[in-house]
Amino acid sequence: MDCLDYLRLVSPLVGVSGYEGEVALSIAAAWQPFLDECQPDRLGNVTGIKYGMGTEPRPRIMLVAHADEIGLVITKIEKGGFLRFATSGGIDQRTLVGQEVVINGSEPVLGVIGAKPPHLQDSNEQQKAPKIEDMFIDTGRSEEQVRKLIRIGDMATVDRKLLTLQNGVVAGKALDDRAGTAAILECLRELSLIKHQADVFAIASVQEELGYRGATVSSFRINPDLAIAIDVCHGNMPGAPEEDTAKLGKGPALGIGPHVHPALFVWLKRIAEERGIPWQPDPSPSPEGTDAFALQMAQSGVPTALVSIPLRYMHTSVETLALADIRKTGQLLASFIATVTPAYKEELVCF
Repeated sequence: MDCLDYLRLVSPLVGVSGYEGEVALSIAAAWQPFLDECQPDRLGNVTGIKYGMGTEPRPRIMLVAHADEIGLVITKIEKGGFLRFATSGGIDQRTLVGQEVVINGSEPVLGVIGAKPPHLQDSNEQQKAPKIEDMFIDTGRSEEQVRKLIRIGDMATVDRKLLTLQNGVVAGKALDDRAGTAAILECLRELSLIKHQADVFAIASVQEELGYRGATVSSFRINPDLAIAIDVCHGNMPGAPEEDTAKLGKGPALGIGPHVHPALFVWLKRIAEERGIPWQPDPSPSPEGTDAFALQMAQSGVPTALVSIPLRYMHTSVETLALADIRKTGQLLASFIATVTPAYKEELVCF
C-alpha cells in the first residue's frame, strides 16, 4: 500500500477523539507487515514494535502520530428530528454550514448541516457567521426515526473522501494527523530495507485533540530513550504570515522551541543535509499543541523532537498537503534511526 492509497483508506474513516477504534484497526493492519509486534493498549493507542539488531540494552526510540480527529457530538433532538450539536476539538465553526456529515448512531446516518439562510436573516445576522447554537443537522428522517437511530452523545464527522489535486497534492479530512501515521508507515517501510540497532516503538496515539492523553499514557508505559512526535504545521497560503508557515513540497518542518531537545534538532538537521532531504525550520515558542508536549515530560524526562508536515486549512474538511512531504518525512525518520547506537547520549549535548 503506497502513501496515496493509505490516505485514501484512513482519511475518510471516523475516529473522533475517544472513538478511534475503526481507524486504529486500519492503521495497525497497514503497519503490521513491517513490525515484529503490534497491538492496542488499554486506552486504544496502536503500539507497534520493530526490534533492532544491536545487543541489549538497545536504545528505545518512540515515534508518535495521533489517529484521532476533531468532530461533533449530538446534544439535543429537536421537534421534527433536527439535531443540535457541540464540537469535540477545535473546529472552525465558519466551515460547518453546508457540510455533509455522518452520525455514528446505532447505524451510520447521513445528514447535512444547515442554518437559517441569508434571505430569512435580519440585517444584524447577515453580518455575522452562524454560531454553533444556530446550526443543526438535518437527516431528512422523521423525529420518530431519528430517535430510534440516534442518541444524545453520539458522535458525528464530516463525510469526505480524499480528493486528489494536481502535482501530488491531496485534500481531505483528518489529515491532521493521519498524514503523520502515513509518515510512520513510510519510515517503517524504509527500515525494513536497512539495518538499525535501536528498538523502534511506532505509536498511533488517541485523544491528542483533547490534550495529548494517548501520548501521555504511551510514553509513561514505554519510557523511551528518544522520542519524535510527527504532526502537521501550517502550510503556506495567501494571507498567512510567512514566518508562521512552511511551504508545501519543500520537505518536513523541524520544530525549534522549548519542547524540542536542541541537540536532537541539530542531529535531525545534520541527517537531513547529509542525505539530501529538504527540510524547513518550524519555530515553536510554546510547547503546547502536539504530542511532543506530553513526550518530553514522561517519567524522568525524554529528549524529544517534533517533525511536522506542512498542511493548509487545518481543522477543516479540506486539509491540504503534498504527498512528497510525507515521503520525505518518512525517509528522514528512518535515516535518523539508522544512526542511533548505544552511544547515542554522546549526541545529546545541549548547546
